[in-house]
Amino acid sequence: MAAGETQLYAKVSNKLKVRGPSLLLEPLLGMGFPVHTALKALAATGRKTAEEASDWLRCHRNDPSLDDPIPQEYALFLCPTGSLLEQLQEFWRESKRQCTKNRAHEIFPHITLCDFFTCEDHKVECLYEALKRAGDRIRGSFPLVVPLALHSSISYLGFFVNDSPADVIREFATTFAMEVAVLADCTVKPCAKQLHLTLAHKFYPHHQRTLEQLARAIHPGHSCQWTAVLYSRDMRFVHYQTLRALFQYKPQNEDELTLSPGDYIFVDPTQQEETSEGWVIGTSQRTGCRGFLPENYTEQANESDTWVKHRTYTFSLAMDLVSRKDGEASSRRNGEPHRPQTPRDVSSIQALQATIARKSVLVVRHGERVDQIFGKSWLQQCSTPDGKYYRPDLNFPYSLPRRSSGIKDFENDPPLSSCGVFQSRMAGEALLDSGIRITSVFTSPALRCVQTAKHILEELKLEKTIKIRVEPGIFEWTKWESGKTTPTLMTLDELQEAGFNVSMDYRFLLWVCASAKKIKRKGNGTW
Repeated sequence: MAAGETQLYAKVSNKLKVRGPSLLLEPLLGMGFPVHTALKALAATGRKTAEEASDWLRCHRNDPSLDDPIPQEYALFLCPTGSLLEQLQEFWRESKRQCTKNRAHEIFPHITLCDFFTCEDHKVECLYEALKRAGDRIRGSFPLVVPLALHSSISYLGFFVNDSPADVIREFATTFAMEVAVLADCTVKPCAKQLHLTLAHKFYPHHQRTLEQLARAIHPGHSCQWTAVLYSRDMRFVHYQTLRALFQYKPQNEDELTLSPGDYIFVDPTQQEETSEGWVIGTSQRTGCRGFLPENYTEQANESDTWVKHRTYTFSLAMDLVSRKDGEASSRRNGEPHRPQTPRDVSSIQALQATIARKSVLVVRHGERVDQIFGKSWLQQCSTPDGKYYRPDLNFPYSLPRRSSGIKDFENDPPLSSCGVFQSRMAGEALLDSGIRITSVFTSPALRCVQTAKHILEELKLEKTIKIRVEPGIFEWTKWESGKTTPTLMTLDELQEAGFNVSMDYRFLLWVCASAKKIKRKGNGTW
């Protein structure tokens, strides 16, 4: 080992000497395994039994990374059980059969409570204690039923968790993060965006209707015990493909990998240039060894198939059903009253929650406008001599809304191009996937901006519930439009007639007309 690694493991060993070896660690040390590899094996197997850890070590005896001080990555998920889980699993099977595999199939049904974070091997038990403390604190206020509202877009389908139940779940995630910071000295980022349970993600748009029909067969109100589950994964292979061995393979050469049915293989798609056709190079999860293997001996596996399940906390039962405790996590400690929450704890949690829940302003530019692509004379390219609009190119809009003054006013108030409409919808889709909650929308009175706002709201499924507030004060017109006066814009009545859900009651916050006031600009005379 390198000097730095030796110092790290010496530091770990010193801490263990102070605390004393656990009932899981002690048998491994008695077998002659070094402390750091024994701890690594326990973390990699979920600290279940000494037998599983010793088997892992025997399989990894030729693992070149066995002595590397690389910790596992951990994450906390809220997982459904019972009837709801069965319905979700049935949806998984049917959606895969009818619409092929999508990104949601990579992971089991869950609500993400925190991002993945690293934890040193000798501190893993502190995560278990943090989970128990956080669960005990929130147990009394955890909702008996978690309401799930179905949301759909062209690339996302899932349930959103709203209102007070979502606040309680976020409080649990925040408490877990704070406990982990204190007990294990780890930085955990609790989920701050809208809580959601994904049903389908990044699927083909023409499958949306079929997926929605399958989703409507799910009854989220059915009995369900929600369980917080701590998982870990090998951080080295996060962006690799995962293959599952179907058949046994005995190496014919030294650089080939031994395969047993059920083995998982991590494959980096960017490192396959040196392989022959029909072969890939990968790393075995079972042995840690790297080598060539025949690709037709494997099939694609899911991302979460290689994750390790550690501990659970079931709220309705208020107990850990899975934990198998060793000396430092005995049943006696389960019976101890948890540490009372001090005023400092309360204020810290409230401060962190306030930071997470504070409102933000999202500034969005409009999509591609027609005159940016077809030039200032774009209107002449798409209008007949009698002033009617036609579509000379597919990137022109399909149609133009009616204006009382006719088509000529579109010259200085151009619409979005077809690509601009697509960009706007993509922005809305990205906001939906991020889980951001939109409460109000303000837009410039320029047609391109109102169109952008409309398409974003349509992707968020909010076009009927949130009215667009047209604010002249944020209209920018001095860069592209020519002339010394503001262009003629569509009125609220015209926008409403054209199908835009604009607010007719909103009163302008600011309206500065540059033509009404002479403003001196250095070196450029006056406006």
